[in-house]
Amino acid sequence: MKITAFNGSPRGRRSVSHLMVGKFLDGAKKSGAETREILLAEKRIAHCRGCFSCWVLTPGKCAIDDDMAWLIREFSESDIAVFATPLYVDNVSGTMKDFMDRLIPVLDPHAETGPNGETRHFLRNGKSPKIVVISNSGFPEQSHFHVLRLLFGRVARNLQSEVIAEIYRGAGPLLKSAPPGLEGEVGDYMSLLETAGMETSRDGRLSQKTKDLLEKPLMPAGNYLALLNEDFDRALAKTGTGKKGQRKY
Repeated sequence: MKITAFNGSPRGRRSVSHLMVGKFLDGAKKSGAETREILLAEKRIAHCRGCFSCWVLTPGKCAIDDDMAWLIREFSESDIAVFATPLYVDNVSGTMKDFMDRLIPVLDPHAETGPNGETRHFLRNGKSPKIVVISNSGFPEQSHFHVLRLLFGRVARNLQSEVIAEIYRGAGPLLKSAPPGLEGEVGDYMSLLETAGMETSRDGRLSQKTKDLLEKPLMPAGNYLALLNEDFDRALAKTGTGKKGQRKY
């Protein structure tokens, strides 16, 4: 079992996404999986040009000479691919979007009608890895991940795969800097990420109990917003670019 996590956070090793992926992969390792995290911010990934060279001129090979050829091999050779991204404007990061756009060489240009009656492309090599999604948001509510839930369902359809686990964390900044009194909740959540990795590797899915626990808030939304705004007030005060308390929360 080979699990490769593609981390699309521009912050790389300093990101909440990196923390979440690390714990998830720790759990997968305990179930015997071969794991790897690839930080996309450290790779050369150009925008897709939409030239379709990878379909008609050099089938399966992109015309752009960067790191995507290697990344596509890592993706295609994995049993499970983890798409990890912070939530940017209710969607994936730009880094992750470039990576996803550039996966087009794994598809064959010929089209067919899929099982649900929608058109899709053939797969060039006949298989795709199963999909896991890991994301976090600076907002506390889980509702902010609606777009990602829909998006990756569509990605799985296009790749003739399936989403076997989705891990979404509202109030993600708490995982990096838990306020006094919340250390226990954050520690429990990080352990839960390990459990999720173990279950995904071992069972190919998350148990309903784990799904439910992953959706639970770390703290009440109102309390989190107060902390968030206080943090920004302190940052603004240090730089002299804002006044503490100038907004009503």
